[in-house]
Amino acid sequence: MTLAPVQFAAADSGTSKNKTITGHLDTGAADFVYLPFDVPAGVNKISVQYTYSRPHVASGLLNNACDIGIFDENGTKLAGKGFRGWSGGFRSEFFISAAEATPGYLPGPVGRGTWNIVLGPYQVAAEGMDYTVNITLDYGPDGAPHRPLYPAQAITGRGAGWYRGDAHLHTVYSDGKRTPDEVAAGARAARLDFMVSTDHNTPASHGAWGPLAGDDLLILTGEEVTTRNGHYLALGLEPGDWIDWRYRARDKGFKQEAQHIRSSGGIVVPAHPFCPYVACRWKFGYDDADAVEVWTGPWTADDEYAINSWDSMLAQSVRSGGRWLPAMGNSDAHSAPQVIGFPHNVVHAAALSRDALLEGIRNGRSWIAESADVSVDFTVSSGGRSAGIGERLDVAANSPVTVTAAVSGVPNGVVRFITDEGQTLQQNLPAAGRGTITWVTTPQLAAYVRLEVRHPMADGTPSNGTAMGTALQLGPMAALTNPIFLGAK
Repeated sequence: MTLAPVQFAAADSGTSKNKTITGHLDTGAADFVYLPFDVPAGVNKISVQYTYSRPHVASGLLNNACDIGIFDENGTKLAGKGFRGWSGGFRSEFFISAAEATPGYLPGPVGRGTWNIVLGPYQVAAEGMDYTVNITLDYGPDGAPHRPLYPAQAITGRGAGWYRGDAHLHTVYSDGKRTPDEVAAGARAARLDFMVSTDHNTPASHGAWGPLAGDDLLILTGEEVTTRNGHYLALGLEPGDWIDWRYRARDKGFKQEAQHIRSSGGIVVPAHPFCPYVACRWKFGYDDADAVEVWTGPWTADDEYAINSWDSMLAQSVRSGGRWLPAMGNSDAHSAPQVIGFPHNVVHAAALSRDALLEGIRNGRSWIAESADVSVDFTVSSGGRSAGIGERLDVAANSPVTVTAAVSGVPNGVVRFITDEGQTLQQNLPAAGRGTITWVTTPQLAAYVRLEVRHPMADGTPSNGTAMGTALQLGPMAALTNPIFLGAK
């Protein structure tokens, strides 16, 4: 939906012009409403403020909620060159100039031509939504151009090994309350080796991370793409790259953007797929995904659903002989008391670099830990051959396979071996939280085996994953691995 354009006249340097636009949107309004306005030559700053009505609604009904962003004179084409910023519903005002901009927006020259403010009314009450947009243009010469400081994409001297990292983090550049400095400090406090910046729908924070990275912390750039039919992580984007979010599952936008992400070396990861909030639940399917986030922040019923759905997809991949989708876990931390690194991924990579880490995630050579205090070593072996997480042990269907899990850091934890049949073994760890558990199976009985480590339930009793005829009684997750596959493919 495009509104009537707003005209501004040329003016003398050092002056400003202001216009106020009001309007009404009915229930069923378009996903995005564009307000074009003319920017004459000589403008060096654009400032925007907006408000909208929030009527009283009965309990259980949705009230008005409206996001905002802006596109410049390069236009509003999907995945085009015109994007200049987005703050969702987190801010009521913003500005853009050559030298600086409100977090979430991209500094740069204010070019002459038609710009567009974009309103995103993702909830509209029965009474409709009244809105007011105030636009101010300042005239004068540009300030010194902004120089982004992007982080390096590798740390030299770090070879093959297991690296810990949180790949879903927010800052004040979208709807988080932590600054980039605070997020980097939190990643170090969590003893992470890497992190990925994933502010909603904008790459504006990418240029802030350079001074905050170091030999002890690799910082990768990304974006959480928040569509009307679910959110996904674009991980390992080229610094400064932007991924569009203005499409639904019935459109072709997701496939197009997924191809763009992969073409630049990144990966696509649906986030919190069973999130119950409006527009959060994943509706695009998984054909264009490289992994899926099955554990987001403190363990909840949403994560339990995600794990069960993911496990069913593993079984389907065995039946079809098709590819399987690795699991990830991230904190999605926005502000205190949310803990950066709870949970995080432990990735086996050839080096501490963007390309090597993404390759490890893409191949499922990873497991998920609630903290750096938790350690897991999970392998299978048969006839002198062995395989680890994300790998395949190619042995005959009737060959005995020994499954071994060495776990530490989960006091009184419950270790579960899970195959395509379901749980096949459960053992409790001692109060010290350390133990080694083995089990023998064959590829004929188990097409894959994966490991879960659970905490005791809230009342202190062990998880009961073997209850028959009743719902499983399971405590919160402490660690979760990707599968090891058994037998010939």
